[in-house]
Amino acid sequence: MKLITKLSLVILLLLLVACDNSGNSLSFMRPNDVTLAFGDSLTVGVGTRPELSYPAQLSRLISRKVVNGGISGETSAEGASRLPALLDKVEPELLLICHGGNDILQKLDREQLRTNLRRMYEAANQRGVKVILIAVPQFGLSLKDVALYQELATELDIPLVSGILTGLLANSQYRSDDIHLNDKGYRMLAEAIADLLAERGAI
Repeated sequence: MKLITKLSLVILLLLLVACDNSGNSLSFMRPNDVTLAFGDSLTVGVGTRPELSYPAQLSRLISRKVVNGGISGETSAEGASRLPALLDKVEPELLLICHGGNDILQKLDREQLRTNLRRMYEAANQRGVKVILIAVPQFGLSLKDVALYQELATELDIPLVSGILTGLLANSQYRSDDIHLNDKGYRMLAEAIADLLAERGAI
């Protein structure tokens, strides 16, 4: 009996640790709060119509405005330079960063990518904007999240949407080509983000 009690206590403690999101919890978003989706062609919605991009579908799912701040072909260095002015223009409550795919495709320096993503976070943090990072996969025969996204999310203590892009791009049912999603894929990405927002108390 004592052994069972001790095992139950250990399991309970492990569950409490696993569910402790206090470090990167999100503030509840009021109906008029704006989210800025920032990134490259995956944010633009290449592979589908604009109204079926992930920001547009996310907006409908969470019943709040989501601004599409994507530019196709943009590298993280270009994005890090562009973001501050866009934050000042949009004044979002929340920033979604899905960036780095072009750096990865062009085999640019990974540490510079890490630095640029950190610059994006810092630009938002200085303005009191909450940040969610979306992991981008290493494109090739074997898709997997680039490790620096998890490392950076842990370092900055921010929520990470991990595995979803990798899983969707690995399945031809959800992609329009080798590096872009289709309308169903963007819907799945939007749903994953909406689920995270709900889990963290943002909606």
